[in-house]
Amino acid sequence: MGTPESVDVIVTGGGPAGMMAGLLFARAGVETLVLEKHADFLRDFRGDTVHPSTMEILCELGLLERFLDRPHKRLDRAEISWNGRKLMIGDLSHLKTPAPFIAMMPQWEFLDFLRNEAETYPEFSLALETPAAGIRARDGRYDAVLLEDGSAIEARKLVIMADGRDSLVRRQEILPLEDLGVPIDVFWFRVPKTGEDRAVRGAIHGNHMVVLIDRGDFWQCAFVIGKGKAETIRDRGIEAFRRDIVNAAPDLEGLEDALPNWDPVKLLSVSLDRLTLWHKPGLLAIGDAAHAMSPVGGIGINLAIQDAVAAANILAGPISQLDNGDRFLARVQKRRLYPARVIQRGQQIAHENLLRPVISGRTGEAEPPLLLKLLDRIPLLRRIPGRLIGLGIRREHVRAPSASAR
Repeated sequence: MGTPESVDVIVTGGGPAGMMAGLLFARAGVETLVLEKHADFLRDFRGDTVHPSTMEILCELGLLERFLDRPHKRLDRAEISWNGRKLMIGDLSHLKTPAPFIAMMPQWEFLDFLRNEAETYPEFSLALETPAAGIRARDGRYDAVLLEDGSAIEARKLVIMADGRDSLVRRQEILPLEDLGVPIDVFWFRVPKTGEDRAVRGAIHGNHMVVLIDRGDFWQCAFVIGKGKAETIRDRGIEAFRRDIVNAAPDLEGLEDALPNWDPVKLLSVSLDRLTLWHKPGLLAIGDAAHAMSPVGGIGINLAIQDAVAAANILAGPISQLDNGDRFLARVQKRRLYPARVIQRGQQIAHENLLRPVISGRTGEAEPPLLLKLLDRIPLLRRIPGRLIGLGIRREHVRAPSASAR
């Protein structure tokens, strides 16, 4: 089947927000096309954490059991090693929700799952290898997505920009952006793993910090560095980098085989920003296109999913019945800007009070911060970060109509 010349809703970007939006709008009987620039979803070093809030949505859609049939690991706690002292700082196991744990699933598995479920609705279509090159505006309203070959696909009712932190609405300055600043970047790499673990682990020693994420037979590792310091670290050589990793996380084994040179080490340039306006007539931004998040807490995917659910809840009904949903677009921003602000403020606090002191060397061999010690000593306190990370702020429930039967 070829790419249609026009549809009701075009979603640019086949990431978590885009695929969930495509599924929910099609489920509501709205003809929806998702444009994805790549040929498949197989890209590594994307977020793999599917949180309880997202699995609650899947449960409401009747999809949770099939989702959990996919390969995944389950994590229900978070711990940190501070200069060799292990501290338990988060607990999700108490959450009153269908899946009180984080499901560690490669993002390509999650996106493939959403595609399979969306394709059960005749109103859904996905165009791979179809990057958006621009957005057309006529008479003050956005009404089409322009492709690289010069052709256009008409969006009769709405264009949803879910194309990430490099979104067209950012690059072409269609919507205004506020940069909040961030003191860190991250090196991503893999290290083979032995044994079982059900925790997300952080390790800090001196001015080095690494986060270890369980991916079954290997750790996905995030080594935190100062903003813009990647080349300085590379210039010291891979052996010095391996020593820094071992200094922070001495239990890691097999580093020489895993990191023989810099090729397996990928740089994530961290951003923290948000659009101050998410919409114009015929146009709406959601997910990372609307608010780029720090990797702190691993909540970017789940916040993006919540945006997609809110957009469908607010817009799918009106769009299925009216010429367009322009007058409802501001409601999506009003609904989702508050949680984005709260979470980004929490990430800023973590940057300034934990990460910046560590990478600048100000912590040295100091005692852990009082908050971390309290979380470790008082199990009930650990439920607070567990709830914030697991369920987020102002979590969404599926209220969009369902017009298509399977």
